[in-house]
Amino acid sequence: MAFIAPDRPMIVPLGDSGILVRFGEQLDDAANRAAIGFADSVLQSPPAGVEEVVPSLVSVFLRYDPMQSDFGGICGELRLRLTGRPSAHSPNTHIIEVRFGGADGPDLEAVAAELGLDAPGFIARHNALPLRVLTTGFAPGFVYCGFHPEGLVLPRRQSVRPMVPAGSVLFAAGQTAIAATDIPTGWHVIGRTAFRNFDPLTDPPTQLRAGDLLTFRAI
Repeated sequence: MAFIAPDRPMIVPLGDSGILVRFGEQLDDAANRAAIGFADSVLQSPPAGVEEVVPSLVSVFLRYDPMQSDFGGICGELRLRLTGRPSAHSPNTHIIEVRFGGADGPDLEAVAAELGLDAPGFIARHNALPLRVLTTGFAPGFVYCGFHPEGLVLPRRQSVRPMVPAGSVLFAAGQTAIAATDIPTGWHVIGRTAFRNFDPLTDPPTQLRAGDLLTFRAI
């Protein structure tokens, strides 16, 4: 398999109307920034026939109308754009108020202890710096934020909770996530927020964009 990196992206077809542009073989800051920047540049001026552009953690999916264009034509245009250095949009900053611990965050004490901290110390370090929205998805409005420094990295739980409520603030793998709907999860549940990044009655149905900055504040 060819080596994939932010400066060596791979373009592959998905079915008869999809294209995936990959910027890395694993999640890291450079690959994520490259995916977000490329998606933003394509959204600003989509190639003819492209109807949907969806960034994820290290790749960008494009859906096109095969009656208007084809894989080869779009790939040629995408390769020209990839020779530049597209940058992401100017990020919006959001403040996310969180009730940490207790019934809202049943894993907080264990997470802090595993990292050699007490709960207040963990909360202080967790909230010390803004986190970048890496992507949204998996479930409607689900938000992935990163990256925490090395001292705040834990693997996911060994067991999955059958269901956590919308607004749960989750922690694992150097990231913090926010559930916008009730979901099962193997992430550590450290708190809950009233913020919801999904409303099917609004357009768009989500408030956050990949690349936005989130500041977490304890209440």
